Amino acid sequence: MRNGDTAGYEQTYARSLDDPEGFWEEAAEAVHWGQRWVKVLDDRNPPFYRWFSGARLNTCYNCVDLHVEEGRRKQTAIIYDSPITGDVARITYGELLELVSRFAGVLRGLGVEKGDRVLIYMPMIPQALVAMLASARLGAVHSVVFGGFAASELATRLEDAEPKVVVTASCGIEPSGVIEYKPLVDRAFDLVSEKPQACVVYQRPQATATILPGRDHDWEELMRSAVPAGPVLVEATDPLYILYTSGTTGKPKGVVRDNGGHAVALKWSMKNIYNVGPGEVFWAASDVGWVVGHSYIVYAPLLVGAATVVFEGKPVGTPDPGVFWRVIQEHKVKALFTAPTAMRAIRREDPKGSHLQKYDVSGLRALFLAGERLDSDTFHWASDLLKRPVIDHWWQTETGWAICANCMGLDPLPVKAGSPTKPVPGYDARLLDSTGQPVPPPAEGLLAIRLPLPPGCLTTLWQNDEGFIDSYMREYPGFYVTGDGGYIDEDGYVFVMGRVDDVINVAGHRLSTGRMEEVISQHPDVAECAVVGIADGLKGHVPLGLVVVKLGSTTEPEQLVNEIRSLVRQQIGAVASFREVVLVHRLPKTRSGKILRSTIAKIADKRPFSIPSTIDDPSTLDEIQDVLAARAR
Repeated sequence: MRNGDTAGYEQTYARSLDDPEGFWEEAAEAVHWGQRWVKVLDDRNPPFYRWFSGARLNTCYNCVDLHVEEGRRKQTAIIYDSPITGDVARITYGELLELVSRFAGVLRGLGVEKGDRVLIYMPMIPQALVAMLASARLGAVHSVVFGGFAASELATRLEDAEPKVVVTASCGIEPSGVIEYKPLVDRAFDLVSEKPQACVVYQRPQATATILPGRDHDWEELMRSAVPAGPVLVEATDPLYILYTSGTTGKPKGVVRDNGGHAVALKWSMKNIYNVGPGEVFWAASDVGWVVGHSYIVYAPLLVGAATVVFEGKPVGTPDPGVFWRVIQEHKVKALFTAPTAMRAIRREDPKGSHLQKYDVSGLRALFLAGERLDSDTFHWASDLLKRPVIDHWWQTETGWAICANCMGLDPLPVKAGSPTKPVPGYDARLLDSTGQPVPPPAEGLLAIRLPLPPGCLTTLWQNDEGFIDSYMREYPGFYVTGDGGYIDEDGYVFVMGRVDDVINVAGHRLSTGRMEEVISQHPDVAECAVVGIADGLKGHVPLGLVVVKLGSTTEPEQLVNEIRSLVRQQIGAVASFREVVLVHRLPKTRSGKILRSTIAKIADKRPFSIPSTIDDPSTLDEIQDVLAARAR
């Protein structure tokens, strides 16, 4: 990354705050509108700000039809790559238009109209994208639930969204085997009082789902007889989708994304943050069930006319830690977006990068990482291995796109390891103390965004305006509270240290467990780690470190533990009271790669806990329980 003139970013950022309406009106010119806006920013009812009031558009038209009309009918839109099944397929924009138009006709034939909800429960196959785009084509509101979620979790979303139709597949396929989806859908239907009218099932060859007469329908059969449907114009402020995220009460929160602001922000982000344009290949190695999948597998790449990779696999084990590099070579990927966990998994199995040497990844321009805090060790390892910019960026389900990033389409800024760089144009990021007052650098505080949020962020929670205010706005009026803590240095670089509930109080000292993880990760034998606060009768909390050791490490366990303790003492100090270190084979994580720190803390404190529905492998908790029980003895 060059360290040259940074005026491009600085001037762009300043303008976005000084003249937000002018800035976003200019960005909106890149989107096709059926009717232009009356007002760029409607601020009559804060905190319910609305972008592009009075405008009408169709998001699906902007993602598909527009590119066909502009001469890109034969250009690749979707690249499906499944190392698990061995399937690779390419779908052009012309073919995608035919598929989406026909499936929109399927949904319309089942009674779906503008404003109705469609719940999508699919694996990582192109049909998931087709279902999402077809819903948007009709002006319906889709809600994608991660494929394989437990029936009870699916049922809560059915109850809240009240979809008219559910779209699913017969199964998902993991390295461990086939996961049948239809029995989970059937159980979820049984659990809800108001049941969807219909269920469309895409049959995969690995498993055949039972079709219940009268309610269930076979995808292919309906597609053969469907009458293609055209795009329906909706208000820019109408909802495009609902995406559920965990709430503190246990009830999921339905984040609502609008059509107009979403299209403007994501199209702007592809050029200015990721530096990817029409005809190029962008790969977000995530899942359509998560926000990254919504924004950067489906909508943003297609809005800009790029090709998007739909990957049904894992960073390791399908078949080896070289699969990411194989996909980059084979499909000529220009930018890869994944989670730090994926890089740590690859590093653990292939620390010297020997698998990378088998592939030509010279076309890759940058690696983007988000979803959790990027530790310096993983950052340096990936940078040294790829010899390309490694871009840490920070965003949330609620924002839908990056809050902070090193914008590669503007003049990139110098890198600071451990920082996602500076706020993205449009985000007025601030650091507040517990009373809502500004915190001067370099002290730590609560990261917040001054309202209004830029286009593309959540507009409310589904059928829960009061919950929207309570969750994000009430504590500090005029600000959106991110729930993350950190600091902003003298140069304006943001450092995100983790959720504020990851900050522990040790004998009156507020300490960041994220900072401790940063220090532990510096040890050359540490592949991955997690630090949680556990109850202590004297000090309130003390930190407990769980460490995964790199394969091939020859350091004796006792010596390694002592060296880790010394590192924390040297870099944070004795005030951290960091003594407890436990070596484990794996850390329990969600399917999106986030470490289940709160569950670990409950196990350590012998508090009741439930196995989260999002857990990737429940057996990882068994080891944690065993080693922590042994520690207690």
